[in-house]
Amino acid sequence: MEQEAALHRRCGIAMPPSTRSLLRSGSALSLLTLVSRVLGLFREITKAALLGTSALSDAFSVAFLIPNLFRRLFAEGSISAAFIPTFKGFLMEGDDQKTREFLSCFCTFLSFFVSIVVAAGIFAAPLMVPVFGKTEFNETVFLTRMMFPFLAFISIAAFFQGILNSVHVFAPSGFAPVILNIVTIACAWLLHPYTKNPARAIAIGVLAGGFLEAAVQAPFVFRRGFRFFFTGLKAALQNPGTRAVLRLIAPTVIGMAAYQLNDIVSTALARRAGVGIVSSLQYSLRLQELMLGVFAVTIGTVMLPNLAEYAKSSNWDMYNKRLASALDLIALITVPVSFFSLVQGELIIRLLFQGLSFGEKSVRLTLNAFNFHIAGLYFIALNRIIAPAFYARNDAASPTKAGVFSFAVNIALAALLVNPMKGGGVALALSVSGAANTAALFILFNKKNGGNMKGFLTKRFKNLLKMTVFSAIALAPVLLFNKYLAGFFETVTAGNRFVSRALPLFVTLLLFAGTGALLLSISRRHTKHTA
Repeated sequence: MEQEAALHRRCGIAMPPSTRSLLRSGSALSLLTLVSRVLGLFREITKAALLGTSALSDAFSVAFLIPNLFRRLFAEGSISAAFIPTFKGFLMEGDDQKTREFLSCFCTFLSFFVSIVVAAGIFAAPLMVPVFGKTEFNETVFLTRMMFPFLAFISIAAFFQGILNSVHVFAPSGFAPVILNIVTIACAWLLHPYTKNPARAIAIGVLAGGFLEAAVQAPFVFRRGFRFFFTGLKAALQNPGTRAVLRLIAPTVIGMAAYQLNDIVSTALARRAGVGIVSSLQYSLRLQELMLGVFAVTIGTVMLPNLAEYAKSSNWDMYNKRLASALDLIALITVPVSFFSLVQGELIIRLLFQGLSFGEKSVRLTLNAFNFHIAGLYFIALNRIIAPAFYARNDAASPTKAGVFSFAVNIALAALLVNPMKGGGVALALSVSGAANTAALFILFNKKNGGNMKGFLTKRFKNLLKMTVFSAIALAPVLLFNKYLAGFFETVTAGNRFVSRALPLFVTLLLFAGTGALLLSISRRHTKHTA
């Protein structure tokens, strides 16, 4: 702990607080993530308004998907699994010269590698696009080439984020996606009258936003005293830190590749299932990501540097307590959200997306996917928490094994269900594969701890069961008053579509949350009394 205290003094930040809530440690990040996810939703609303679920919308979705896959593979995945634990080791060692050399070498390698990938992606776009079908082929190729440099900008942004998160500075990396979404939305509305089609205006916003996402974090990195420069590629590859990162990345890339192949194959299957299916899946996933991002991503981001510290100092008691708190918090949040969303999904979609190019058919397509996506919310959130627990121990192989298994489950189910269920079948396959991934991670985690995690996992399961029962009970007033509230507000708002949807959704949410909070309060009082 003395090493940890010295590290925090040197970097000018406070020790991570010992609190009952992980969210308190990242309150600023939680707020910024909420803003970012809401803006991300508005970005999808903008896309829905300008493109709907048309063939052009599918073309943009595919074009953005391809560089985004590489981003998750080489930027976010590498930073989470390999860079932060390695960089944390250099910080705890306390040798500023070695730390500076590592940052310089890794920045050199990352810049060179990503530049090669971007150039190859632009060149090979006509070969990649046909995997997803040939509808709007030329426009999809153009948009893909246009947005591929986004990978370079976002990779540097992820590098800066890894540095800042390692010293428990989360706000700048939380603010960066806010900039991305604001710029994308602004470009879409301001530029679409002047471009060949609205998709190109949105693509310009993606590029500009990606650049700014890196630029806004740079001053905070330098303000913390971190300095680095470009070196020769040979020196970069020979640096012990770079080699350590690459050793950790190797299995991670396999696991992340399996995970990203889920998106590729699922999108290819969906595009062949009919026009608008790909876009409806993307709108549905955006809603799911809004619910995931504020809590699961925040908790995982805040938790990883702390778990890495506990693992390197062999403080396994604190390691397990922090992980247990995160898992219980995820159940407390995602299970009620899932139940409420299953009942009010159509109202949510109509409120947020319906209008202009997003008509009744688009609502039905999106709802078909959303009902099955939201069913897997809890498991996907768990995976965002459990995987960093392995990365903190420099174990990237276990999540890789789980990811490959999950990939096999998803592709088999998606191929089986896409014809009879269309987008719903693809969404259901993703949710089931998420549950399979969770099960595999828990089995591997149990083995990692010598098979003595029975009590730990049993308590987590009891908490999950309690939240499931309470959430089901809390739905009773929602189901009871739903139709009455819809009719009432339709009348008093004189048919204003936005208000007539927003008000009943808000009131039923209050009824649901109030009932759930009452049940939790009674349960806690009963637990204290019996104890």
